[in-house]
Amino acid sequence: MDFSDATLLIVDDEKNTREGLRLSLEDEFDVYIAANSAEAEQILKSEPIDVLLVDLRLGGEDGMELLTASQARPRPPIGILMTAYGSAATAVEAMKRGAYDYVSKPLNIDELEIVIKRALRSRKVEKENVSLKQQVSTRFQVENIVGSSQAMVPVFETIKQVAPSRATVLIEGESGTGKELVSKAIHHLSGRPKSKLVTVHCAALSEQLLESELFGHEKGAFTGATERRTGRFEEANGGTLFLDEIGEIDLNTQVKLLRAIGERTIERLGSNKPIKVDVRVVAATNKDLGEMVREGTFRDDLFFRLNVVSIKMPPLRDRKEDIVLLVDAFLQEFMKENSKSHMELTTEATQLLLDYNWPGNVRELRTAIEHGVVMATGKKIGVRHLPRFITDGSLATLRGTTGAGSDERPSSFGVPNSDDLNLARMEERFIKLALERTNNNRTEAAELLGLSRRTMQRKLKEMGLVRERETGGANE
Repeated sequence: MDFSDATLLIVDDEKNTREGLRLSLEDEFDVYIAANSAEAEQILKSEPIDVLLVDLRLGGEDGMELLTASQARPRPPIGILMTAYGSAATAVEAMKRGAYDYVSKPLNIDELEIVIKRALRSRKVEKENVSLKQQVSTRFQVENIVGSSQAMVPVFETIKQVAPSRATVLIEGESGTGKELVSKAIHHLSGRPKSKLVTVHCAALSEQLLESELFGHEKGAFTGATERRTGRFEEANGGTLFLDEIGEIDLNTQVKLLRAIGERTIERLGSNKPIKVDVRVVAATNKDLGEMVREGTFRDDLFFRLNVVSIKMPPLRDRKEDIVLLVDAFLQEFMKENSKSHMELTTEATQLLLDYNWPGNVRELRTAIEHGVVMATGKKIGVRHLPRFITDGSLATLRGTTGAGSDERPSSFGVPNSDDLNLARMEERFIKLALERTNNNRTEAAELLGLSRRTMQRKLKEMGLVRERETGGANE
């Protein structure tokens, strides 16, 4: 994560301290300095400060007062208190005043960098959560279809446009992309939302059973037909009939379906009496019906009748921006089902979901979140709580595997064998692998390893991978 745009205000009455901190931190952050509360207030008024690093004792002033006042601003900075008089009471009071954390003097720059970055990450997550909740509850949700990606914009627009009409709709897309949810949205936003939405899963039925399911049958129409049965077209009369996996219907049934849609008339099996039906048909397929028409396995006249309006559902791999929104929606659903509350994914688990290619699309993501909610015993859902098909299939390891009990993302570095447990060699190996993965970018490699940039630079010098005064070479 890049923090170069983050603004840091250092307030300390000791010139050497504030200048030293500025020099130490300005490579990572956009740094401002102030000697007292008045100077700090002027900077806070004129600049969008992200982190306020303030000394507890500012000459005759109280740094705690400045921290408190900063939290009342329209855009309050993250407050971090510096003190040479650290105690539990000081920490408690600082937290009450709105501080994120406090650090003790004399300061350890590496530790201070870690605290600041952790605070910035925390603020970023808070902002994303607020934005996410607003999005889920407003324009990025049509019925139960969640998304804010560019790929979903035409889907939402078409649903809203076509729903009030009587037009037949063909929904195309891979399995698990949410085609049935689209059919429900079209029905609920139509002029007949209080009438029935009837679903037929065409792929699950044989030719004879499908025909009977759609059109019904009379008693004695075939062996086993011991009584009259009303079909799904009659059941959906006045409402919507959703035909899922329409590409699985045989040619003989396609002829009868064409008549039912075109003439709004059906006949039960074993009867020649026409029955008028008022049904809006929505169909879905994960096949290329145009190709099936060219192959002669799907009637062209039925294809054109179904394809009055087409909605193409993008696969989840093409709308990864929606994963965080979808995760939040599924968390709410499964927390309620399992009587749990306030659960969230760890950073590592979220990144794993973002890296995964999702061959099973939204349905697969929904399954993964349900698994995580069920398996997690605390408030955090970590990598170890996700299904094995996610953790095993998404990250190819260089060597070995990650320990089963780890709550961290599976490591691409692997675990060395028992003959190679020299700590220094392991450290050097991990650093080299991190540099390889980040195209020799030291800042990204340090972030990957959980090190500060300063510590990374020191270790590279110790390993002889960088000269004392080197300024070129590896990327910063």
